[in-house]
Amino acid sequence: MSPMFRSSADLFAELNRMQSLLDQVFPTATSSIRAAAGAGFPVLNVGATPTAIEVQALAPGLDSDKLEITVDRGLLVIAGERKSQLPPAGERTSVYANERFSGPFRRVVSLPEDADAGRVNASYRDGVLRISVARRESSLPRRIEVN
Repeated sequence: MSPMFRSSADLFAELNRMQSLLDQVFPTATSSIRAAAGAGFPVLNVGATPTAIEVQALAPGLDSDKLEITVDRGLLVIAGERKSQLPPAGERTSVYANERFSGPFRRVVSLPEDADAGRVNASYRDGVLRISVARRESSLPRRIEVN
């Protein structure tokens, strides 16, 4: 076969070899854009209702037992780890692209002053972690009756 016309398997093998060389020269370099964005995993949606601060973390593939959610000094911390689902490296296995983030993660959300750290609810279903932090009763608007 002419070197000008290589099979796609040869091309991917060559790309993997070049990536390995780059990883040796630049150990902090990552193999994909999504892996480089690992600091942004899980993706968060943060909003508020009149009674609570709502956080949704889009995080498929997690073990909910290994999630750690804490509230301390006005910060909501979501930490955990997503295991890689890639087969172990071997002679008969080649991975040509890996864009799914795996590894430990930690996200921090600053909460408003009226957040009540004692009233936090969290649930994980269908790859979405939902966290609701209630607002303090004293900060909620209330109607005053006139006598």
